[in-house]
Amino acid sequence: MQGHVLIVDDEAALRTTLAQILQRVGLQVTTAENAEQALRLVENQPFDLVYMDIRMPGLPGLEAVSAVHNLRPGLPVILFTAQPDLNSAVEALRRGAADYLLKPLKPEIILSKTETLLTAQRKEHRRREILAQIETLQAELKALDAGEESTSRPEQSSVSQENRYLTRGTISLDQHTRRLTVDGKPASLPPASFDVLLSLARHAPEVVSYETLVTEALGYRVSAREAQEIVKWHVHHIRQAIEPAPQDPQRLVNLRGVGYRLTL
Repeated sequence: MQGHVLIVDDEAALRTTLAQILQRVGLQVTTAENAEQALRLVENQPFDLVYMDIRMPGLPGLEAVSAVHNLRPGLPVILFTAQPDLNSAVEALRRGAADYLLKPLKPEIILSKTETLLTAQRKEHRRREILAQIETLQAELKALDAGEESTSRPEQSSVSQENRYLTRGTISLDQHTRRLTVDGKPASLPPASFDVLLSLARHAPEVVSYETLVTEALGYRVSAREAQEIVKWHVHHIRQAIEPAPQDPQRLVNLRGVGYRLTL
């Protein structure tokens, strides 16, 4: 399996056991001991699936489901409990939980649920990518039909020598060769993620909304929720390239529900 799973439970032994089960099949696993810590992680890192206990000190798991979905719409959350009752099960599903499991958690059930949800996630992500590519091609076709040169992507337009380099702090983007340098060292980025970083750098240090990033960097329009989902994957790649500690981002920060800001 491939994916990044977040495990949230106040019992250290359960966190360790569940993490080991998932890591053995190749998954990346991050753990949190309470919902507040989990929400900070969800805000700053991309996850594919969350396992969360319902009853924990502080913010209960049921309330945390809604908070997770406010940060990452569409992120599946599986709740589990040692004290099941019909009301909590119904309430979990009403709040958008992907499933409701009973302790003790059986490894075969965990692996089956995980595989099912991660497969569905991959299909949905691929579907969005294909739709985005179709929209981009349609926009280019319209521009060609109108006798205009498409400018939906930066590499399709020439860059004058004096404007070739865009530098923000120790981050430098070569718009001609489309290469990134961080702290004087070359760094690698996928082409679309480079365009997202370019848009952030042009607006820095201002906050750039999710919709603006998709429109400027990728060349098409989507809803705010869809834009947030699309941008977060590019932000993950960017943070891996520019942050000394990607798990604790300082250069590319998220303003919850608004957008991202590149600090100088």
